[in-house]
Order: sequence, then C-alpha cells, then structure tokens
Amino acid sequence: MIDKFLKAKHWQLFLSVFGIPMLLQLIFMGIIFIGINSEDGPNLPLLFNYIRIFPVISILFISLFFGWFWSIGVGLDKKIPEDLKLNLGRFKLFLIIPFLYYILVLLFISIAFPAMITMIGIPTGTIMSIILPIHFFAMFCMFHSLYFVAKTIKIAELKRKVTFGDFAGEFFLLWFFPIGVWIVQPKINKMIIQENEYL
Repeated sequence: MIDKFLKAKHWQLFLSVFGIPMLLQLIFMGIIFIGINSEDGPNLPLLFNYIRIFPVISILFISLFFGWFWSIGVGLDKKIPEDLKLNLGRFKLFLIIPFLYYILVLLFISIAFPAMITMIGIPTGTIMSIILPIHFFAMFCMFHSLYFVAKTIKIAELKRKVTFGDFAGEFFLLWFFPIGVWIVQPKINKMIIQENEYL
C-alpha cells in the first residue's frame, strides 16, 4: 500500500483527497439548502440523514490523506542513511492521534449532534474544557507530522543533514495540500523511479 501512495501521480492524489470530496460536499450542501428552502419546510429526518452520511464520506477521504502522509514518512524512511534517520515511532504515534481525533469528531457530528440540536441547556463550558486541550494537542501532532514528512522528503533527496531552511518549502507545500501535492508528489515519484533504476 505504501508503494501505491509513493508511486501515485499528483493528479490522482489531488482528485482522491481533495477534488472528489469537495464536489461531494458541494452536492450535499446544495441538497441541504434546497431542502431547507423548500415550500413544505425543511425535512429534518432527511437533513439529519445527510449529516450522518457526510462524516462517513469524510472518513474515507481523510484516511487517504493520512495514508499518504504515513506512506511518505515510513516509505521514504527506508531511503534515508542510517545515521540520518528520524524518530519513526514518534511520527507514527503523532500521526495516529489527529487521525483518531478527526474520526471521533466526525462520529460525534453524525451521532450526537442531531440529538443535541433538540436539547436545551447543554453545558457548553464543560464540553469545551474537554475538547479544546485535545484539539490543540491534535493540532500540535499534525504540525509535527508535517515537519517530519517534509524533513524526511528532503533528507531522502539530499542524503545529508538538513535544517528547517532546507525543507521549509516542502513543509508549507504539504500544509497547503491542494497546491503542494502538484509539486511534492512528482518529487517523490522521481526519487522512487531513480531508486528502482539503481536496483
């Protein structure tokens, strides 16, 4: 599976992780707005069904995104000289945490959110005091993963120690995925092709 992500073309990743999900979101939002503005009034059961379907679709596409990150971090680590290797175990843990957090948030939206809309007097302070620290930690883990993947790409490319200045471009391109994938993935493809030629 790792090789499939590393050998995938940039347009394939763009469509599977960004293009198709964006199109589906636009379709779902259009259906929801049409349902809300209908002459008969909003069909709440139908709207809640769409709210339940949306997270399932999101989990599928976010799995592809995190799978791509995992593939770069783990796959390119094998192409790094032994004395330059990064802490792969910490990367895996820090990538799994935001992935699980995102899935839990999506499941909460699909299961609990429709029920909460009808409730009055939700203790939002308690909920926020639990969610905010977890959210910020998940954000930290995601930035660490961006940092790790960008650094891994550059070390695999240059085969030497690198500073943030060396891989800042890759870091920001990964951060802004819809643009960055068009530049980062061809670089990864080139490294994989070159390695296969040497074998």
